Parts: sequence; C-alpha cells; structure tokens
Amino acid sequence: MQVIVRPDLMAATELAARIIAKRVRAFPDTTLGLATGVTMERLYEKLVHMHRGENLDFSLIRTFNLDEYIGLPADSRHSYRHYMNHHLFNHINIDARNTFIPNGMASDLKAECARYEKRIKDVGGIDLQLLGIGKAGHIGFNEPLSALKSRTRDKSLTPMTIVQNSPLFDGPERMPRRALTMGIGTILEAKELLLLVTGRSKAEVLSNAVEGPITSMISASAIQLHEKCTVIADAAAAELLKGREYYDWIFHNEPEWGEFRISANSDLQTSEFR
Repeated sequence: MQVIVRPDLMAATELAARIIAKRVRAFPDTTLGLATGVTMERLYEKLVHMHRGENLDFSLIRTFNLDEYIGLPADSRHSYRHYMNHHLFNHINIDARNTFIPNGMASDLKAECARYEKRIKDVGGIDLQLLGIGKAGHIGFNEPLSALKSRTRDKSLTPMTIVQNSPLFDGPERMPRRALTMGIGTILEAKELLLLVTGRSKAEVLSNAVEGPITSMISASAIQLHEKCTVIADAAAAELLKGREYYDWIFHNEPEWGEFRISANSDLQTSEFR
C-alpha cells in the first residue's frame, strides 16, 4: 500500500483522475469499479473534462459500481444509477450496456447478488477499483463487523451511515435502511485499489484504516491486505497520519510518481481543474 498526500482537495482529486486516465489510455477495454458520494463528484467532473478536452476514450470501458440502495428504482433521483448517469455516464462516450450497478429492486436479492458476482467474474474481474471511505470506516456499504471475505450481499446500514447520507434525501425517514454492496472479499479481488479521501472529517477514520489494525470493525482497514493499493488524501484528511513524512518522501522520490508530480505553484495546480 502507498499513501500519497496532496496539498488540497483539488490536487488530490486531480491525481486520482490522472491515475484512472492513465489506465484507461493504456488499456482501452479495462474494467473499472466505481464508487459514489460527494468525494467522487469532483473526480467524475474531472474525468468528464478530460474526456472532452483530452479525448479520453471510454467507448470500450466496462464499469461495476460498489453498491445500490434496496427499494429504489433506477430512475429515482436518489439511486446510484441516477447518480452515475448524472455525474459521469451521460457526459462521456461509454456504452450504457457496459455499466453495471446492483439492482436494488430485484425480487430475489440473493440471486441478484450472485448474478452480480458472476458478471464480474465473467469479464475477468475488476482491473481498478475506486473507493471512498465512510465515517463508520466502511468501503462500499460494508458496515462494521463485515467479514473480510464477504461477497456481494444485502446489508443493513448503521445509524451513522444513515445520518451521514440522509441529507441527500428528502428527510432521514425517506432514506433506505438497507443496500446491496460488493463484499470486502469481492473488493480485494480487484487487481488494483484506489482510495480517495478528502476533508478533516475523515482524518480519524483514515488514520485507523491505514495505520491501525486490520479489523472487521473498520472494513476499510482490509485494504492493507491488498498487494497494489494506493491511498490518495488531501492534507486535511491526512492530518492524523503518523507516517506523513515518509508518505511525502515516496511521492517526491519514487520513479513511478515522476509523471504525476506537479508544480509547487498552487495556481498552476488548480487552474487545470475548471
């Protein structure tokens, strides 16, 4: 695992987008695992900008989303299908038939989860899985006590997750209490993981996930088991990381990050993100 800290939200988002773009250009038919949430909105905005301004081609890309609420139809403005269409899919040249999201309206949820797992397997697995982290320490909707070998399944949401996500709904009572989610075992089978974390409110949980013990109480800590995982955080989210000095050294000295190093001039850094 490598932890890369950038000065601010814009720089962290820019780096994450560049990593995804590099893979898409190198492997035009790659399979991406995608995440939702406020953190991802600027990232998808940047990818749309790169598609339009840099001819980033998504025509052969396949995508699998981490999760979806149970009981929300795809055309609900609160569904993750709507979120992905609104923030990314409708603005790039991706074939909608190659974008997969669990069906939260399935009559047989167990069968839907098994079907989703099989579809991922049938395409050869996920090449790059994008992740965010919730305040309960979860990736996807793998809430505390999720088994580290868990597969795609239906899951009850914690009160903390409901409080965190309910402002996106028309009142807390309207937010679903359950969701379908890729399991931790499913996530760890991706060839590469990319975790993007921003904001001071995520500092404690990021520290626990990256530098704390691996525990089912913080499902994001399972990323420590992955052989190729990159964590990108802005300075606010990285505030409590004990290894910050070493993480900065890695970014400024390891050859693999040479092409991603940016000017110290913050104006140049942020001017591209418009």
